[in-house]
Amino acid sequence: MLPQEIEEAQIIGQWLRSRRGGEKVEISVPRSGQRRELVKMAAENAAETLQALRTQWQGDSHKQEQALAELQSAFQLPGPPNRVECYDISHTQGIAAVGSMVVFTQGVPDKKLYRRFNIESTSIGAPDDFASMEEVLTRRFKRWQGAQQKETAPGTKPDPSFSFLPDLLIVDGGKGQLSRAVDVLHKYDLFSKVPVVGLAKEHEEIFFPNKPDSLLLPRHSQGLYLVQRIRDEAHRFAITAHRARRTKQGMASALDVLPGIGPVKRKALLKHFGSVDKIREATVVELTAVPGINESLAQSIKAHLE
Repeated sequence: MLPQEIEEAQIIGQWLRSRRGGEKVEISVPRSGQRRELVKMAAENAAETLQALRTQWQGDSHKQEQALAELQSAFQLPGPPNRVECYDISHTQGIAAVGSMVVFTQGVPDKKLYRRFNIESTSIGAPDDFASMEEVLTRRFKRWQGAQQKETAPGTKPDPSFSFLPDLLIVDGGKGQLSRAVDVLHKYDLFSKVPVVGLAKEHEEIFFPNKPDSLLLPRHSQGLYLVQRIRDEAHRFAITAHRARRTKQGMASALDVLPGIGPVKRKALLKHFGSVDKIREATVVELTAVPGINESLAQSIKAHLE
């Protein structure tokens, strides 16, 4: 398997284990023959079906209104949750952890309001989804607080992603993530203003603050479909951001260990070639075309990257 495929398999395996309660999961990727063709056909069919369902949903305002009304009733909200924010955390064994924020407006994804957060509170090899969720939400509502106090640079407008409060806040996870979300809302005196729930991966259980029992929305209901779609979108966006951060870290770390290569030369190499793989494939002559890279240094780069 290629490095990217290995990383994708690790991410998918992590998600599948969480769905199976931590049970071991083995992923096999066929490389040729009939099995590979079957996997390719299944992936294409799934992508086409998902796109068709998304298009149908976005064009059906009645279903959106029905879903929002169902959530208002089930969650005992004062009004339809026209702005819903959902948060998820993605990492691989604590490496390159990223938090995602997706926003749905009147039941439809509002992608211009999506935001990603690079997690800084946890160290490599020590994943802590609870602390990560707390960090993400703290940064989100700190930005809201700043917007209310007009703490923006001269000549700039407040970021609409953070300037308004959600009608419903969903955190991907159970009681632990929900508890951290509640702590953050109390910190900014928003607990009475922002309804919050936790959506557990297993059985699609919905947890509420200060309530021992979870809620299961009716199967095949529009409300459940919308909640699942919002959660899945937060998960997709988090994985995409995590993959991008991990790739970037991998590029940087491979060059960090090269003797004689500091930040300026590292940046020049990446700008010239675009990736570590391209640098590795370059000849000594091609490397010396980069400003600051002489023949001796080019030979050293080749020796260390081969």
